[in-house]
Amino acid sequence: MARTLVLTVIGEDRPGLVEALAELIIEHEGSWDESRMARLAGHFAGVVQVHLPETRAEALMAALSALSERGLSVSVVDSDWSLASADHRESIRMELVGQDRPGIVRDISSALASLGVSVQDLRTVVESAPMSGERLFRAQAELAPPADVEIERIRSVLEKLADDMMVDMTLD
Repeated sequence: MARTLVLTVIGEDRPGLVEALAELIIEHEGSWDESRMARLAGHFAGVVQVHLPETRAEALMAALSALSERGLSVSVVDSDWSLASADHRESIRMELVGQDRPGIVRDISSALASLGVSVQDLRTVVESAPMSGERLFRAQAELAPPADVEIERIRSVLEKLADDMMVDMTLD
C-alpha cells in the first residue's frame, strides 16, 4: 500500500538543495509527484507531494530531519491519497493587476471563501510599474468552485470587488 506525504521545505538558497531532497526521496523508493518551489527573499521555499511504499515512509521522515545539517528545514504532513486525487469541477483561472496596497490577498480570499471557492494555486508578485515606477501587484490563481455555486455568481462577486478595489481582474 502507498502512502502520500506533503513536505514543506525552507532554507537559505544555494545550489544542491533540491538535489539533496530528491536523493532522499528516491533512496526511500519515493516518487516526487507534484511541487511548487521558489526563491523568496534569499530563501528557497517549497512544497512537495511524495508517494512511497507504506513500509518506507517512517524511514524517509526520519532521514528528512538530517537535511537540517545542510540548512534545510523540512516539515512533513501525512496526506490521504483520496483527497490528493479528488476530482474537482472545471477550474477558473483568475488574473489580477493593480496598484499594490495592503489587504488585496485578504479581500480576494475572503470573497472566495464566502462563496466556498477553493484556491488551488496562487502566484503573486510585486513589481515596478513601467512608466510611473509605482508598486504594481499581480496575481494569478486557479480556483475550484463548489458544484452548487454558479460560475456567473463568482464572476459577479469578484468583478464588483475588483471595481471597489480599483484593480483589473479577468476570469477564464
